[in-house]
Amino acid sequence: MRPSPVISAIGTGALALGMSVAAAPTAGAAPAPLTPAPQAEATTMAEALERDLGLNTAEASDLLDAQDAAFETDAEATEAAGEHYGGSLFDTDTHTLTVLVTDAAAVADVEAAGAEASVVEHGLDGLDELVSALNGAGAQEGVVGWYPEVESDTVVIETLEGADADVGALLSSAGVDAADVRVETTSEAPEAYADIVGGIAYTIGSGTRCSIGFAAEDSSGNPGFVTAGHCGTTGSSVSVGNGSGTFDQSIFPGNDAAFVRGTSNFTLTNLVSRYNTGGSQTVGGSTQAPIGSQVCRSGSTTGWHCGTIEARGQSVSYPEGTVTDMTRTTVCAEPGDSGGSYISGDQAQGVTSGGSGNCSSGGTTYYQEVNPMLNSWNLTLST
Repeated sequence: MRPSPVISAIGTGALALGMSVAAAPTAGAAPAPLTPAPQAEATTMAEALERDLGLNTAEASDLLDAQDAAFETDAEATEAAGEHYGGSLFDTDTHTLTVLVTDAAAVADVEAAGAEASVVEHGLDGLDELVSALNGAGAQEGVVGWYPEVESDTVVIETLEGADADVGALLSSAGVDAADVRVETTSEAPEAYADIVGGIAYTIGSGTRCSIGFAAEDSSGNPGFVTAGHCGTTGSSVSVGNGSGTFDQSIFPGNDAAFVRGTSNFTLTNLVSRYNTGGSQTVGGSTQAPIGSQVCRSGSTTGWHCGTIEARGQSVSYPEGTVTDMTRTTVCAEPGDSGGSYISGDQAQGVTSGGSGNCSSGGTTYYQEVNPMLNSWNLTLST
């Protein structure tokens, strides 16, 4: 599989923000409730998939088994594609893994590894170049964000419904051909989640709350955890129950990533809370799931919810600035879920950044990939 991108900058500037659904981006939502909203009981990932995706027990079990098999096949097929690798897609309905290639000569090798193959023009690297060009052009009023859609081999630019967004000016400034993008409108503007409780609640400073993503150790063996960068600036104090810590690394905007180093009473586990029932999901590693895979999120406002990975490399224009290299999902979230864990099977995927919508009507949520944080800061995930 193509290596995860390295976090683009190391710095501070994170703000403790709120998330609310609005016609236009605003900051500072009301504090989230201390306890989760009531949710249908789901003690396992399979049961959560049944509840959130409308599957029966056999379908949920078959889906999880198919995804586990697809992870292994994807690694082999990606290696087989070599420099012509263009991305991976998993179809939830057919359980088919498709590996995209930028040269027809790689099709036979990919199929020999057990995956279907499809030839595309741009592929991940080509789409990433287009996204980078748009990132360099800067924010455009009325433009919510943009992301590479590997299935259609194009970059999708989202504009806010009713806004006078000059997409042509954005493309001209970025030097991107209109034929390489697709413009879609949305009625919801993304905002960063904060003042919240996630996988397990922690408090920043005098009372702002966020959530633990995944337990990890730094290169000196200090215990801590990864979370969202917008939850606190470098040096901000943190309390978790009777333990305490400090933001050792924090990036926001640009990325939305942070590492909190424990200073007293931190005991690490390899667990993610399934708040709805009090159960836990174990973490076995951080293998990146293919686009189209199912992923579940832990957050103390709305509990344990699941959905689909739609895209990677999304750039999101928050009021505080543009955040790049986000992963786009259909998992719902609300204020109180920021920083929390995204996990597929037992593989850690990322931490909640922000989004739009809610768990009553649905929405779009973004997470910061976990592997770039681990790699950039030389952290070891607790497994």
